[in-house]
Amino acid sequence: MSAECFVIAIDGPSGAGKSTTSKRVAAELGLSYLDSGALYRAVGLAALEAGVDLSDEASLSAVLERTSIEMKDDGRVVELNGRDVSSRIREPDVTDAASRTSALPLVRHHLIELQRSSVRPPGAVVEGRDMGTVVFPDADLKVFLDADAPERAHRRAAELAAKTGAPPPLEEVGRAMAERDHRDSTRANAPLRAAEGAFVLDSTHMSLEEVVSAILTRAAQMRARK
Repeated sequence: MSAECFVIAIDGPSGAGKSTTSKRVAAELGLSYLDSGALYRAVGLAALEAGVDLSDEASLSAVLERTSIEMKDDGRVVELNGRDVSSRIREPDVTDAASRTSALPLVRHHLIELQRSSVRPPGAVVEGRDMGTVVFPDADLKVFLDADAPERAHRRAAELAAKTGAPPPLEEVGRAMAERDHRDSTRANAPLRAAEGAFVLDSTHMSLEEVVSAILTRAAQMRARK
């Protein structure tokens, strides 16, 4: 990346803590924040609302042609065709639709330039599943944030409980995450994996503060080299 634009790409599976960590790191460094998953969720929601086959690229292409996605307030607000869908895109059916549609080359190609063009000086913390491998292969710092499956399921269940007020069955959450992990890591197009040279961080037994501190330390080292 250019000297004027410092980019940190944080990838990892669902429930690893990417969003919370990325927001904190961005705030600490005075950088913008990009949640790429929100864009894919918006596409998934658009497909669901259109009632199309989630594996039919021709139908999805038609949906994308008439779909406008905007991220506002530093990624906190996601608008689909001018409508705030920030909460709706976090619901389980949209999560599943996003995982299915994001496996299609057509969808990833459609969103890749949108993601790249959203990053401007002084830089950004971008999080997702292929930020360091595909979208920002020249990122100044690539992080692969992980945690073991039981811990990730516990975190996701707690997150859903906080949003809905009713804790979901942990087994159900774990099963859904395992299915998504399998789809994301085995898809032919931009599979979930650590980028070459990535700082791999297992957060299973780490607090949020420890994770953020580790990334900030590595970011300072990388900046010193520029």
